Amino acid sequence: MERDIFQEEHLLFRETVREFLAREVVPHHAQWEKDGIVPREVWKKAGKIGMFGFGVPEEYGGAGVKDFRYNAVIVEEIMAIGATGLGYSLHNDVMAPYFVDLTNDEQKARWLPGFVSGELITAVAMTEPGAGSDLQGIRTTAVREGDDYLLNGQKTFITNGINSDLVVAVAKTDPEAGARGISLFVVERGMEGFVRGRNLDKIGMHAQDTAELFFENVRVPRANLLGEKEGRGFFQLMANLPQERLSIAVMAVAAAETVLRQTIEYCRTRRAFGRAIGGFQNTRFVLAELDTEVEIARHYVDRCVLALNAGRLNAVDAAKAKWWTTELQHKVIDRCLQLHGGYGYMTEYPVARAWMDSRVQTIYGGTTEIMKEIIGRSFDF
Repeated sequence: MERDIFQEEHLLFRETVREFLAREVVPHHAQWEKDGIVPREVWKKAGKIGMFGFGVPEEYGGAGVKDFRYNAVIVEEIMAIGATGLGYSLHNDVMAPYFVDLTNDEQKARWLPGFVSGELITAVAMTEPGAGSDLQGIRTTAVREGDDYLLNGQKTFITNGINSDLVVAVAKTDPEAGARGISLFVVERGMEGFVRGRNLDKIGMHAQDTAELFFENVRVPRANLLGEKEGRGFFQLMANLPQERLSIAVMAVAAAETVLRQTIEYCRTRRAFGRAIGGFQNTRFVLAELDTEVEIARHYVDRCVLALNAGRLNAVDAAKAKWWTTELQHKVIDRCLQLHGGYGYMTEYPVARAWMDSRVQTIYGGTTEIMKEIIGRSFDF
């Protein structure tokens, strides 16, 4: 079935993004995989063609348009070339709401122009060595001292952790208040006591800088508190999670579509026993099953994109999209790898790299198990 959620302006934007990626990313991504990081320069180049901060008001350099379809276009085109090192989706899909919706005028003027230009790269520091899905279990603290806070703690698995200039750190301002004792602070590059640990060695996404972060008596001015007052951080995080999970779902479907398309072409050209392997009934049945499931997933995710634009995407629908599509991504890529035979195990083939890159999808942004728990609780037994 034909997709119908995009209009002419989105299609034109897709061409711009596709040309940018072909010119600035495709020739270099293999080297970035070896380096373990994407150069900051490619962020600035993306900023120049308007790839960041669509919802940022025009006075701060953005387009002033809140339309997640533009975000989806970028994610889809990045997954079409397997450039998983680019942390653009975190910047655009996860961090933008914090910097647009939770900042005051002074903070907007200070941070948003650099956000849009790609000169200020963002990250969110939630996960800790002893606290992942359970945010109320974090141990990082922010203690008020005059007009500042003293931030102490450790974070891990932080995407954009090495490149980031602005880190939204989740900390407890009142350890006795549970969810109402959590606040969000923007930690800036160069603050004394803010230390970056190692660039973590992962199964996949090798070009994506993922780091440990340490806060050792970091003096964060009250002017860097997100929101009007303390204690709203947990609820601010929960409000933004549906968009984050939808972004992951968009990525999952796009990755599955890309690998499936590559595998169908491989099955047309790879021969065994005197004929193309696509000529065997088992191959056709496997591809038919995968193609059906991916297309169904695509249309559900497209509906979620429109729901988000209309302000109607709720936590349950986003959880459904996130867990189903990421598990489907695993299934599709694994079975496509099987159809490649021994070549599928060779990292020079895109399917092998996609297989490694996909494994984290059911983990970050909330595990599959947590997504099912969110859905299950909605039944109100």
